[in-house]
Amino acid sequence: MENTQIEAIQLLLKQPKNIVIVPHRNPDGDAMGSTLALYHYLKGLGHKAAVIAPNDYPEFLKWLPGTQSVVQFEFNEEACTTLINRSDVIFTLDFNDLSRVGHQMGTVLETASAIKIMIDHHQQPSDYAKYMYSNVEISSTCEMVYNFIAFLGETDKIDAVIATCLYTGIMTDTGSFRFPSTTNRTLEIAGDLMKRGANHSDIHNQVFDTHSYNRLQLLSCALGNLTVLKDYNTAYISLSQEELDRFEFKKGDTEGFVNYGLSIKGIVMAVIFIENVQDDIIKISFRSKGSFSVNDFARSHFNGGGHTNAAGGRSETSLNEAIEKFISILPAYKQQLAP
Repeated sequence: MENTQIEAIQLLLKQPKNIVIVPHRNPDGDAMGSTLALYHYLKGLGHKAAVIAPNDYPEFLKWLPGTQSVVQFEFNEEACTTLINRSDVIFTLDFNDLSRVGHQMGTVLETASAIKIMIDHHQQPSDYAKYMYSNVEISSTCEMVYNFIAFLGETDKIDAVIATCLYTGIMTDTGSFRFPSTTNRTLEIAGDLMKRGANHSDIHNQVFDTHSYNRLQLLSCALGNLTVLKDYNTAYISLSQEELDRFEFKKGDTEGFVNYGLSIKGIVMAVIFIENVQDDIIKISFRSKGSFSVNDFARSHFNGGGHTNAAGGRSETSLNEAIEKFISILPAYKQQLAP
């Protein structure tokens, strides 16, 4: 982050402000960890801060410190709009285009007069923010929030609560520190967060080791639907709305399912297609190994994007049509998908 921007933000935060902090729609561990960490940090400085999530988030994240204070725009549109319109500063975390919060909330944010600050690690950021900390090479937005606090010269303000939130996001977005985005700096920060009170074992247990029987049954169904396309070193999983309903699907239940396909020897790209009748879309998650960019693939064909090795997309067709389209595209990528 440029020194001029850091100095401007330091001056901006010198006096108490009304601040709103926003993660992307369907927030994950990094989104909720980063927003709640920043929330606690700003509250500690004397600011009036609020976290407004576009919609609900998984149960396995609702133990995070401060989660009870999160307001959801989807269910409290009027109150959230008032908070946004009265804010002096808006932080947008873990996304870089206002479309990622949904049309209605995006419009409210776009027209708000507050100063906007973006902290994000995804590719091709939009230019809606006055101050922008964007770096695609950093593992997670939580790592960036740690850096942001360090830029302001206040790492001493990172207590056990903030450390817990930040560690959660770093752990989840790095796949428990196994993804290529994990650097020595990532591990140094994780170690410092542990020193400051983040209990790595408890956090891992809360996120990964507390599952319902129905979720495990849904995983069994997903693995039963797993298809391998050997000619293209690709695997995909599909889940219909009927299958989700059968196992009483709750938000977050399919987290990590796509990685099972990627774990198969020789597979370069793995995909999961999830039908969402309520939103009338097929939600798609892409993962890859090596240099194959699922970010480019998702942007080119499925209205999505993200990182080189992890991206999301969507289709407004039927589930079968989305899969058929996906398979029809693969011949053009056969050479790039070679292991």
